[in-house]
Amino acid sequence: MSEKNEPIEYSIASRPLTVKELPAQMQPRESFDRLGAEHVPDSVLLAILIRSGVPGQNVSELAQQMLIHYGSLTAMARASAKDLQQFKGIGSVTAQLLKAALELAQRLSRESVGERPLITTPEQAAAVLRERARVLQHEVFWALMLDTKNRLIGEPQKISEGTLNSSLVHPRELFKKALEHSCAAMILAHNHPSGDPSPSAEDIKVTKQLIGAGEVMGIKVLDHIVIGHRKHTSDTDFLSLREAGLVEFR
Repeated sequence: MSEKNEPIEYSIASRPLTVKELPAQMQPRESFDRLGAEHVPDSVLLAILIRSGVPGQNVSELAQQMLIHYGSLTAMARASAKDLQQFKGIGSVTAQLLKAALELAQRLSRESVGERPLITTPEQAAAVLRERARVLQHEVFWALMLDTKNRLIGEPQKISEGTLNSSLVHPRELFKKALEHSCAAMILAHNHPSGDPSPSAEDIKVTKQLIGAGEVMGIKVLDHIVIGHRKHTSDTDFLSLREAGLVEFR
């Protein structure tokens, strides 16, 4: 017999509750209907896309496990369909569905920028490339081609891939694209997959070389934007070499 003041211990079922056994307010579809898509957490939206769990793990737990593993939707968007299938319960069809949903979200964000946006500030330049850059795990160098009124001409032009250096980003390749688009000016941009947008010495060196080449070609290089990730310690996810005063743009 236990002591009079000994706490009572309750035993609980060792198996996880199925979605149907969860309280109604905790079921993904019920939460969606009750609160609306914009007010439910990421795990609920993800659970609805996944649709079903596996023995021993309901769909809500599977969704939470995936978010914990990747840490963010941005990181999940970088994963391939094959990578997503490492989770028990995520087959090829569900993996395709998740990749399609994440890709649509990125395209929607890019579409909101507009077809020929006016670009007069570093923030506007960063907005054009933000969704493209955030899912990349390697460096990509782009050029935003602008007309005489500072409107974007066509899609951002990918010039090179890989760590930025003078051999990788050759003026010949950049200004060949510029001439093809008959641009009056351009804004250079590249991403830092590490998330830290602080430019390297090589970033600054390459920028100076391209500004000089632009002067010879009669095409102004207005700025160079380095795109990272937004963090709690910073108000922005990019750095403008022009705003930072690190390079003289003429």
